[in-house]
Amino acid sequence: MCAVTLAGQAPARRRVISWALWDWGSSAFNAIILTFVFTVYLTKAVAPDPDSGSADLGVGLTIAGVCVALLAPVTGQRSDAGGRRKLLLGVHSAIVVLSMAGLFFVRDEPSYLLLGIVLVTVGSVFSEFASVNYNAMLVQVSTKENVGKVSGFGWSMGYFGGLIALTVVLFAFVQPDVGLFGVTSAGGLNIRIVALFCAVWFAVFAIPLFLAVPEAPASGDKLRHNFFASYVVLGKRIGRMWRSERQTLWFLAASAVYRDGLAAIFTFGGVVAAGTFGFSSTEVVVFAIAANLVAGLGALAGGRLDDSVGPKKVIVASLIALVVLGVALVVLPGKATFWVCGLALTAFVGPAQSASRTFLARIVEPEREGEAFGLYATTGRAVSFLGPLAFSGFIGLFGSQRAGMAGIVLVLLAGLAVVLPVRAPEGVR
Repeated sequence: MCAVTLAGQAPARRRVISWALWDWGSSAFNAIILTFVFTVYLTKAVAPDPDSGSADLGVGLTIAGVCVALLAPVTGQRSDAGGRRKLLLGVHSAIVVLSMAGLFFVRDEPSYLLLGIVLVTVGSVFSEFASVNYNAMLVQVSTKENVGKVSGFGWSMGYFGGLIALTVVLFAFVQPDVGLFGVTSAGGLNIRIVALFCAVWFAVFAIPLFLAVPEAPASGDKLRHNFFASYVVLGKRIGRMWRSERQTLWFLAASAVYRDGLAAIFTFGGVVAAGTFGFSSTEVVVFAIAANLVAGLGALAGGRLDDSVGPKKVIVASLIALVVLGVALVVLPGKATFWVCGLALTAFVGPAQSASRTFLARIVEPEREGEAFGLYATTGRAVSFLGPLAFSGFIGLFGSQRAGMAGIVLVLLAGLAVVLPVRAPEGVR
């Protein structure tokens, strides 16, 4: 059954833009705090040495992953039942903002490492919780006819927002000897001020959603049980899905596999560019900027195609293209190859991500969107080891990063194989 839309008429464009601006703002946490800037600062400048710092950070993020896997479905379920989707999105977003602001106090001394890792871990957990309710809101800001376009627009805003925020912090604070407002690197101030910038960035761009998008009504399941009893309810719900909505469960499992392959593309792209294709640090940054731009444009185009041909066809076509381009990167040498095939490859990541979200939004039962996207987060976390394991395992077996790329291609191929049998319910392409 298609859950789109809760409203009886097409949502106003202002509501769609306000919803997507949340993704624009939240991307600062993923792009700057988790990926390119602050975690690098933690492991290289705050920790006694990069190896121990990376290990400690890995422990923190592992704890975050376990928390998300265990708690996301129940959190989403209870937001559905209580009609508190927007409220919980606001609470979780505020915790992420506060955790980023707190990182300002993490100086470049080993005694601050624990504080930094705790704040990054907390931010990571609540960023995922917020995303569960944000994704569930897709049905409130779209119709059956335009859900693909709206989802693609949201994904593209995430890419573009992260790109703009990263560019600002690099040229305003990170690169210059004396940055904006006279900021220098003394005491790690140039990086700590970036955390404050990210907190303000997210807070400002999240506000329109809370002003323009109404709260979702409560589902028919009233909250008559405590938090722990919610797991019993969830278990019964999964049992019913196994009996009557098995295709939804199969899609959750299948998408988890290929989504981990998609994540691995960005996780290891810079490593491969430098190690296999001889990119300098500057070239890696330029490629990262170009890749995010292309991925955002791809998400926009893929969203429109989603509404025309259906999300599954977009997913399958994107995965086939990713496998073909990945094989080309494995067998062909030269920087030009990486620029052409690498950027072409990123163009298909956004459509696959966006179409996965719309496929679930189209098939989930009405008023169970939070629960469904909670399970979406949990299944993704459950197999989040696949991409890194395939990459590192193939390098260990064959002794080259090219072999590692082949490992990621195999994860994508496995995801394609398991998603092909998924059948959409009647009325969903």
